[in-house]
Amino acid sequence: MTETAVLICGHGSRDPEATAEFELVAAALRPRLPEFDFATGYLEFARPTIQDGLAALVARGARQILAIPGMLFAASHVKNDLPWEMNSFMAANPGIGVRLGRDLAIDPKLLRAAAERIAAAADRATARAESLLVVVGRGTNDPDANSNISKLARMLWEGMGFGWAEVAFSGVAHPRVDAALTRAARLGFRRILVFPYFLFTGVLVKRIYAQTDAVASRFPEIEFVKARYLRDHPEVLNVFRDRVSEVCDAQPAMNCQLCKYRTQIIGYESDSGAPQAAHHHHVRGAGTEHVHPHHHHR
Repeated sequence: MTETAVLICGHGSRDPEATAEFELVAAALRPRLPEFDFATGYLEFARPTIQDGLAALVARGARQILAIPGMLFAASHVKNDLPWEMNSFMAANPGIGVRLGRDLAIDPKLLRAAAERIAAAADRATARAESLLVVVGRGTNDPDANSNISKLARMLWEGMGFGWAEVAFSGVAHPRVDAALTRAARLGFRRILVFPYFLFTGVLVKRIYAQTDAVASRFPEIEFVKARYLRDHPEVLNVFRDRVSEVCDAQPAMNCQLCKYRTQIIGYESDSGAPQAAHHHHVRGAGTEHVHPHHHHR
């Protein structure tokens, strides 16, 4: 095997269907990256863990590993948890280099993928100008990551010609899905299209769809449409390949201008300069043998 390998890093989920979809995307990526050995790893709730994935690549001869976050935006997982995992592994394995790529981010390719998922869900019965788009993000305690959902929604709104757009979050940040959909239903649009900006299914995506159905039952005069999340859209695979190329050719740089860990952001001043630390090391692989209490739900 080659001495340079690729590790696709996932969060992991309590939902086996979510893990299966992650592995589906990884399998689709393999022929696009034939020059590299290849593995996956998860922060929690699934195996192999990040450490297991790194160790497997090293056992097969890798000396340089390109770790690519399978995550849409850079919040605590990309900024803290994954760097901690990589640095811990390198400290325990002298002579092995691990280079961490950046998040998938707001990318023209992902915008196209999102637009195609939305367009596929919307028939022509109601004009887009008479429809309201709701883009639902994961929600984090990082305002920079949350603001990306607002930017994405605005770009899809204007680019696709919707009459209005709202944002919602599945947790942590506000507005939550049920509150956002209830407010949207009172704005007078004939159709509301809900798009979960997620890579894979899981507890949260299924909850978003269920909440959409619940609100729809209260407003029978409005058509509610549920768009599919990104999954293995070809442009998603292209962005993963781009991130590998970036970290292979040069050290990629995330946009840290508004990162709460690197500059003082209103309401998060105490986070600036905080030490890099992970909170997943005690739950690596948790949930694969038994249920482990943890505040994340995927």
